[in-house]
Amino acid sequence: MHFPKLPDWLVYAAAVSALLIVAIGRQERSDAPPPPPPVPGEEGVPLGPSSPFDPSIVVQVPDKPEPGSGTAFSVGDDGSWLTARHVVDGCKKAAIVVADGRGVAAKVHIDPTADAAILTTEGGAPAVPLGLDTPLRRGARAYHPGFPQGHPGEAASRLLGRENLVVHGRGARTEPVLVWAEVGRTDTLKGTLSGLSGAPALDAAGRVIGVTVAEAPRRGRIYTTAPESLKVLLGPGRRPSPADPNAEPITTDNYGRVADGLRRDLRVAQVVCLAV
Repeated sequence: MHFPKLPDWLVYAAAVSALLIVAIGRQERSDAPPPPPPVPGEEGVPLGPSSPFDPSIVVQVPDKPEPGSGTAFSVGDDGSWLTARHVVDGCKKAAIVVADGRGVAAKVHIDPTADAAILTTEGGAPAVPLGLDTPLRRGARAYHPGFPQGHPGEAASRLLGRENLVVHGRGARTEPVLVWAEVGRTDTLKGTLSGLSGAPALDAAGRVIGVTVAEAPRRGRIYTTAPESLKVLLGPGRRPSPADPNAEPITTDNYGRVADGLRRDLRVAQVVCLAV
């Protein structure tokens, strides 16, 4: 039996292929092992401490204070309130509004390092419980009852992480803040949340975990003071008010009703600032 003669090009091609296979097989390979499975979303992951390397947001504060209004909330039955620093910084007179056309004069103590301030009045309202030691997790919800645009209203948000607030102008400083994504608000409330500054950021148990200090409307972001900043301002001697064990948890379904109750009891009140 005679086999057909193979073309020379086919013989050469087979020889070259064999040499390539041998050469490649003798090369050193240092491949990495297969990658681990994708990490689940960050929701529920504990929030780490603040860092100078956190992203920054820059705000400009006018050099001269302007008359305006914001929100305050009770942190002591003796007439102690918290609000945002920029609401009352530079005020000649500040007052807590207790009824239409009626207010109670308030003394102002500014926090030099954070956008927060303590107001003191003669007489007060039941304190909103504090939860400044509560561990924070990404994706946690917060509720902001107050007076946006000078009228009763509220917003709901979800925790994204930490940033550094860089303030230019009066009271220039850099401070750590928490950044939240707005996920809801009063149905009739359109546009800016101006006037909600100073409102408490409440967790699902109704405890204060921050003070609302700024917003980024185009990004749908709300910024609050970091809990550690408020702990320094309030001092170690302040005993937090216990949460009401019978209070219903705050949810996206009832936070408007809860906010109405806080305003009705004057635990959350409007604060006005007069620059003259």
